[in-house]
Amino acid sequence: MNKVTVAKSAGFCFGVDRAVKMVYNELESNTKVATLGPIIHNQDVVNDMNAKGARVVESVDELLPEETVVIRSHGVGRDVYDKIAEKGCRMLDATCPFVAKIHKIVAEKSKEGYMILIAGDVNHPEIQGIIGHCEQNYCVFKDNIELKHVFAKNGNFLRKKLAFVAQTTYNIIEWEECLKVIPKGNPDIVIFDTICSATDTRQSDAAKLAKESDIMLVVGGRHSSNTVKLYEVCSRYCKTYHIENSDELSSLMLPCAGKIGITAGASTPAYIIEEVQTTMTENVNLNAIDEEIDFAEALDQSFKKIHTGEKVKGYVVSVSNAEITVDLGTKHTGYVKLEDLTDDSTKKPEDIVSVGDEIELIVIKVNDSEGTVALSKRKVDEQAGYDNVVKAKEEGTVLEGTISRVVNKGVTLNYMGVRIFIPASQTGLPRGAELDQLNKQKVQFKVIEVDEGGKKRAVGSIKAVDSAKKEEAKAAFWADAEIGKTYVGKVKSLTSFGAFVDLGGIDGMVHISELSWKRIKHPSEVVAVGDTLEVYIKDLNAEENRISLGFKKAEDNPWEIFKSQYAIDDVVKATIVSTTSFGAFAQIIDGVDGLIHISQLADKKVENVKDIVSVGDVVDVKIIDIDDESKRISISMRALIEESADAEDEEEYEDEE
Repeated sequence: MNKVTVAKSAGFCFGVDRAVKMVYNELESNTKVATLGPIIHNQDVVNDMNAKGARVVESVDELLPEETVVIRSHGVGRDVYDKIAEKGCRMLDATCPFVAKIHKIVAEKSKEGYMILIAGDVNHPEIQGIIGHCEQNYCVFKDNIELKHVFAKNGNFLRKKLAFVAQTTYNIIEWEECLKVIPKGNPDIVIFDTICSATDTRQSDAAKLAKESDIMLVVGGRHSSNTVKLYEVCSRYCKTYHIENSDELSSLMLPCAGKIGITAGASTPAYIIEEVQTTMTENVNLNAIDEEIDFAEALDQSFKKIHTGEKVKGYVVSVSNAEITVDLGTKHTGYVKLEDLTDDSTKKPEDIVSVGDEIELIVIKVNDSEGTVALSKRKVDEQAGYDNVVKAKEEGTVLEGTISRVVNKGVTLNYMGVRIFIPASQTGLPRGAELDQLNKQKVQFKVIEVDEGGKKRAVGSIKAVDSAKKEEAKAAFWADAEIGKTYVGKVKSLTSFGAFVDLGGIDGMVHISELSWKRIKHPSEVVAVGDTLEVYIKDLNAEENRISLGFKKAEDNPWEIFKSQYAIDDVVKATIVSTTSFGAFAQIIDGVDGLIHISQLADKKVENVKDIVSVGDVVDVKIIDIDDESKRISISMRALIEESADAEDEEEYEDEE
């Protein structure tokens, strides 16, 4: 046997703890105690109580006048309370709060004329107690098959008002099958979820462990209803054995198993579970089963007082659409309504917590008479959120949240339950800009003011984060910047003299003369706002926070391109781009023009340049001079005319020869 695991929720529930504790407290006070029926379905505990002086009676008639009678957790009918009062005996009521809740439901619904249908074992003392609170007709059914038979035999049932409840230890799987039989959508049929949350959790934990185990040991009394239900649940998934204590292990022919699971009913003390576990692990000290099922500690915890406003911890035992139920480890059943779970109207309880989660809560209201307590998780979250907000303000921490509403003069968001108001002036948007563009957007902000009046509100600023980011970016830039370094940035704005480029939180300017190798009248001829440019630093002035950027690249310099492709005496085609009194300028390549002096336009004297060429004409010219220093080119049409004439003369001479 390689591994022995005890289910997390095995053993005593708080209702049984409470009843057992009551008896032992009375015995320690030398009170004569009688329990109306065995206080617990565990003979070892009952024998111990008897040895200390407790008596088990089956009816009120058996009580002695000087005895204090303890009503066990199963509860009793109203007539029993009346008989005890008539007898004159002192009474301690240890009825489980979950059972007492059922008593209240059936009593109220009976008065309203409902037929009460009860899922459970008709012979079980808890069911007998529930029946004792029904004023009208009632019907007990053990499973979905019997419920179908009830409906078939009594067709008029479905024409009546029906109220369904279940024994607190009823099998949750069987209950789900019963729910399938009950007609849906009938307003005269009401169904109450009365299965004890501890039972629900115990059965769920047992089923989970059974799925992972080769065999299961279910520890508890033979007559314990909830223990029998555990046996039924576990048997669905693996080989399961029902034992009352560790003494029975020696008589079992257990098969070889790698994984053994152990669970126990609500009436099984921790020490019996521990003995079974120890025996199964061959007396290896496992340092107790689990602190959570320590018997003495559990009993002490069950009588812990709870006060309004107190912060407590509990385990989620059930989740519905409207509320969650929490086990606080005391005699109280804790409830958290949806509005006390979260302030997010879009979420359901199942989105926030799951069965088995341990959560912190604030006590809103305690009802000791019903054994219930109203709790709030939202208040805990709000306080934690408020503390974080206060700390964030003190430390200048950047927080993140989603804008939830656009309000008058600003926007709001919820940060961990704290309402944060961000004024329009702190949104980072230009004056007069539409605030709706921020709605539902995730933003970063700093807390600049906190309401210390207890309303848990604060004022935030997106602008402060943007400003801080800019300052950080500036500091990082200046620490690393140097002339010649290349950056990639977006064009942020244009002016008549250049373009401003965002280098990542800091702006630099590309002068109009640096945008193009050609002469341009406005930067918009080359770039537009939003364009991505690769620029380099031409000059820096940290004192004035001024950055001059270059955009033109040397390899794109038209002059260099011209020099690499052309030389003196080359003949090229050029386009006339302008005329003057002294000649015409013709474009050789994009960005490079040459001058055809008036004397070079023809092989004769020219009075007016326009008599020879016009803008747009494409002419053949010869490069006659290149001034690299002044970047000037002289070209000539006349040189080609004269060369042509010389060639003709030479041909004529050759012909004469």
